[in-house]
Amino acid sequence: QVQLVESGGGLVQAGGSLSLSCAAPGRTFSSYAMGWFRQAPGKEREFVAAITGSGGSAYYRGSVKGRFTISGDNPKNTVYLQMNSLKPDDTAVYYCAAGDSIVVLTTPKTVRSGDWGKGTLVTVSS
Repeated sequence: QVQLVESGGGLVQAGGSLSLSCAAPGRTFSSYAMGWFRQAPGKEREFVAAITGSGGSAYYRGSVKGRFTISGDNPKNTVYLQMNSLKPDDTAVYYCAAGDSIVVLTTPKTVRSGDWGKGTLVTVSS
């Protein structure tokens, strides 16, 4: 299991930007694939973006491609999600997750229960 702590959520107007951070104190990020998921009110949790432990490959859901960027800073054991051109549909609680491989992060169902952060709320007003 990996202890994960998200930060950076908040309220922003449509078209604005936010940057989320996910720290894993005492862990070696390069040993894990890392990802972001989100859950809007009344909806299921969904994949947003993921990055391999080496940082060499990143994957995005279609609706955020070109607007969101996932990146990692292995010496700091931190992964980031830069969100630009935000839309009201992006409003959700955003969760950080870790996986032994990138495949684990393609769906929330394969992420172990102990490999989630507690989430940070992002609200985009129209």
